[in-house]
Parts: sequence; structure tokens; C-alpha cells
Amino acid sequence: MNSIDLIKKLSDTEGISGFEDKVLEIIKDEMKDYYNIEKDSMNNLYINNIVPEERKKPVIMLEAHSDEVGFMVQSIEANGLLKFIPIGGWSSQQVQAHKVKVQNSDGKYINGIISSVPPHFLKNDGKTELKDMFIDIGAFSYEEVKEIYKIEIGAPVIPNVICEYNETSKLFLGKAFDDRIGCAIITEVMKDIKNENLDVDVVGVISSQEEVGLRGAIVSSQKALPNVAIVLEGPPADDTFRNKYTSQGGIGKGVQIRHIDPTMIANPKLVKFIKDIAKKYSIKYQETVRESGGTNAGKIHLENLGIPTIVLGVPVRYAHSHHNFVSLNDYQETVKLVKAIVKELNENIIKNF
Repeated sequence: MNSIDLIKKLSDTEGISGFEDKVLEIIKDEMKDYYNIEKDSMNNLYINNIVPEERKKPVIMLEAHSDEVGFMVQSIEANGLLKFIPIGGWSSQQVQAHKVKVQNSDGKYINGIISSVPPHFLKNDGKTELKDMFIDIGAFSYEEVKEIYKIEIGAPVIPNVICEYNETSKLFLGKAFDDRIGCAIITEVMKDIKNENLDVDVVGVISSQEEVGLRGAIVSSQKALPNVAIVLEGPPADDTFRNKYTSQGGIGKGVQIRHIDPTMIANPKLVKFIKDIAKKYSIKYQETVRESGGTNAGKIHLENLGIPTIVLGVPVRYAHSHHNFVSLNDYQETVKLVKAIVKELNENIIKNF
């Protein structure tokens, strides 16, 4: 599968936190002719995992998370509306009137709309909080929801979006690029380096439940126990509301290299090494100092008595909303950088981190 088709397929696939199975099946199918694949009880996926006693080279972990933000049915109202809770971080202003799909007990998806009040009936500022919203599937009673649509409490709810690719702009418009874009990078890189004679061993890790507290990465990093970790992310772009001097996550400006966020300070020597590699291979990059947010790197870098860790990102416009933009050019620059990093790393360089 080529890059465009892979990204579109991963974007379209349903997989909120805790329900990532379909995403993993796509990656497993892509990797089955290349590596051994393992999955644990947390729904973490390991590509080419090497147990500690069999290691002869330093291990580099490429990590991304499979889950997307979504919702879950909390209760069913007498009138057939569905009360829901957010899974992951949502802003109430981005949610109302959007289409969603609710998975029923047969595994089928029922289309619905997140309810909104017509402007004719709005008072004051017209704002509605998430806790006061409902999902409308076109049912009219509790019994209809249960008996006809077969929707139950705890049902996952996914944004109903089909990914599109624009050949002219080389932009994708879809959902869940945080972090399906990272999943695609790992899939492509692991294929491309399969027959390379490297000085390191590379393990691909697709972690679960990042959006609800970095949970899968706690387990996956303890199992992989890498010497260096590269976290591939879809961080929020900022070029629509900041100028060219203050923007640090611009679409089309290349790989984003993260220095810091509230969960981790990147290893400065590793940052310098990666910037030098980007310059050597003429790879476009941008740097960011984040005041908010966090990634699985926040948990990973604390394992195994400390793991040198970096976050490399493909900026995503309107992350944590139904519709996102992401650039194929930024994706390709990131793939090039990750491949160059693993080719250049060796035991002596890693010891200096």
C-alpha cells in the first residue's frame, strides 16, 4: 500500500481509546510479510520486538499511539437521545452538529448527530457545554434505541469523517491524524529498513490509550526497554493563529522537533544529533517549545533508568476535532528523517546521550 492509501485507510478506521483493534489489524496486515508481530493485553502492538536476553545491539524504539479522541455512550434518555462523555480532550465549541457513528452490540455503526439548538431558540451567548449535549440517532424512545438500534451503555462513538487527499495542495483532510500519521510513519519506515545493515535494532511500537492518560506507553516502554525512543506524533498546528515568527507548528514547514512540554524535556544531546542529521540530509524541520500538552514521551523517558527520548511531529491543523488537515510533504520529510536517524545511530553515539 502506498503512503497516500495507507494514511487514508488509517484515518478512516474507527479506534477511540480502548477500542483500537481495527487500527492494529491494518498495521499487522501491512507488516505480516516483514516482521514478527506481538500484541499485549493493553492493545499495544510490537513490531520486531527483541527480548533483552537476545539483544546484541542497542535498541531504538519508534513509537506512536493508535487511539483517537471520540466519545462513549453514558446513558439512554427516555426520548431516545444518547447521553455521552468525551474520550480524550475536546472543546465544546468544536463538537455540536457534527456527524458521529455509534457502534452497536452487533458491531455495526449507527449514524447520528451531536445535538444542537437551532439559532431561533438560543438565548444569551448560545453556548452549550459538552455535559449538556446529546447524540441523536433518529430514535424516539429508550426502547427503540435498545431493541431496534441495539445500542448499549458503553458503546464507542467515533467522528463520522471520510479522508480526502488533494493532489494540488498535497493535503489530507480527515480525522484522527493525531496519531494515525505517526502509525503510518512507523509502518513505512519499518518496511523500508527491513534489509538495511544497521548498527542498531529497531522496534516499532503502536501504543494504546494515549488520549486518556498515556496508559499504553507505560506498559509498552517497559516491555520494549529501548536505549533510545523516537515518538512520532501529530501535534496541533499553530500557523492559522500565529505569525511566521511565533508559529512553531506550520503546515508544509517540515518535521517538528520538540524541545520541551510539561511532561518532558528532550535530551539536549539527542536534539542536537537529530538537528545535525536533518541538516546533513537537507530535511526540512521546525522547532517547538511547548507550554502545554504532552505525549507518550512523558512516560517513556522515565523507564529503564531513563531513556533518551525525542518527539518528532507532523503538524495537524484542528487536532482534536472532527476534521483535520495534514501535509504529505511534512509526512515524507519525517519518514526521511527517521530513516536517516536509525542509519546514523550506533552504540558509541548513544552512550554520549
